[in-house]
Amino acid sequence: MTDSDSLTPQLNAAMTRRQFFRRSTAGIAIGIPALASLLTNDGFAADTATDPKTGGLVGLPHFPPKAKRVIFLHQSGAPSHMELFDYKPNLVKSQGVELPDSVRMGQRITGMTSGQSSFPVAPSIFKFNQYGRSGTWISELLPYHGKIVDDITIIKSTYTEAINHDPAITFVQTGFQQPGRPSMGAWVTYGLGSENQNLPAFVVMVSQANALNPDQPLFSRLWGSGFLSSRYQGVKFRASGDAVLYLSNPPGVPSPTRRRMLDGIAKLNRLLAEKYGDPEIDTRVAQYEMAYRMQTSVPDLMDLSKEPESTFELYGADSRKPGTYAANCLLARRLAERGVRFIQLYHRGWDQHNDLPRDIALQCKGVDQPSAALVLDLKQRGMLDDTLVVWAGEFGRTVYCQGKLTATNYGRDHHPRCFAIWMAGGGIQRGLSIGKTDDYSYNILEDPVHVHDLQATILHCLGIDHLRLTYKFQGRYFRLTDVAGNVVKNVLA
Repeated sequence: MTDSDSLTPQLNAAMTRRQFFRRSTAGIAIGIPALASLLTNDGFAADTATDPKTGGLVGLPHFPPKAKRVIFLHQSGAPSHMELFDYKPNLVKSQGVELPDSVRMGQRITGMTSGQSSFPVAPSIFKFNQYGRSGTWISELLPYHGKIVDDITIIKSTYTEAINHDPAITFVQTGFQQPGRPSMGAWVTYGLGSENQNLPAFVVMVSQANALNPDQPLFSRLWGSGFLSSRYQGVKFRASGDAVLYLSNPPGVPSPTRRRMLDGIAKLNRLLAEKYGDPEIDTRVAQYEMAYRMQTSVPDLMDLSKEPESTFELYGADSRKPGTYAANCLLARRLAERGVRFIQLYHRGWDQHNDLPRDIALQCKGVDQPSAALVLDLKQRGMLDDTLVVWAGEFGRTVYCQGKLTATNYGRDHHPRCFAIWMAGGGIQRGLSIGKTDDYSYNILEDPVHVHDLQATILHCLGIDHLRLTYKFQGRYFRLTDVAGNVVKNVLA
């Protein structure tokens, strides 16, 4: 029986090229050089050289970066752009009027409104005010955003291809509507690694809705590593107990005992790695070691007792409550201070098909102050210049009402044709508003920004050419922006 025969069928099926080459020296007649020449000229595509200091790829960044890290504030469920950033005062005249066919142009709608016999226009009931040197219009729902309007760039012409939540949020986070691709944070940490070896390079935090309607679900694959090594997946921090599951030693197991146990497991894993050549074994060892170091670094991170009272006043009263959006924004700043590369916040509750005025007001009350505080906090600490902050949902909401329209209440369906986001910090202009939609905030008239364009721009701010950050998998070179994407140059500083 050969060594290969002793493997289980599952291991044989999952054998990597590295394993195959390793075994080829033990009895396969064709040598490694000859076999490599039969493959593509990239050789070991999955074994690209990494920087021992950061764990990122050698040769990255491709050019001098403006930003060292990203804080992505994902507003899950899709905020209504018409209630927040895209001011349409003339829509009041069209209250209850049927949306013209010339505007909709036969564009698809969801199954939730496809049965409606009428699509009446529902103008926002909220007032807008002008803020900052640029006089940017911001909703009364976001008064704290008025304090940062000169520090952010608002893009009112973002659009996507997906019309339902799961494919849309998957598209924003992975560049593809179907599950299975690496998340944006995984791509960034694969390329750039981390500045802090005692914390994960990619951290995720989730906060629950302030609104009363049910939340949209979130799946861990949104911060997964896809076909990249699992060392690049996001680590989700919890609001109670251990921030990371099983981080603390069990009762009766002191730290020296844990250290000896990890050393013993590492020796066993190294034997397996030498035998099978599976890179995931090395990843497992590295993750055990990271968890051991996190036993010290994470409690220090989560301990807010040394934060001055002024910090809690800046972020709001909820910042004292673990798991809230405000507390997570404060932790995002602390993670950024410690060199974490990609910090992903998800805040649920923006899917307002009915009772939108009530629920969006509740959502904004929980999100407005902390979002603005994060920008102001980074700025006063001198960190905004090299930290990229992105505030975005997965699509917009329709101008027409879903369900019954009254003078004070309405709902809005999903709308992929246009939505508003904002960006701030490293590499981004300040006090800018780009993009223009039609009178119904339905179609884009100027400066369209596709989701892939947004992703390309984020990578650009980090010094990464999105066309060159690739990974070969199943015979094809993949990238975050798939086969599209252009850097949005007019937002760049």
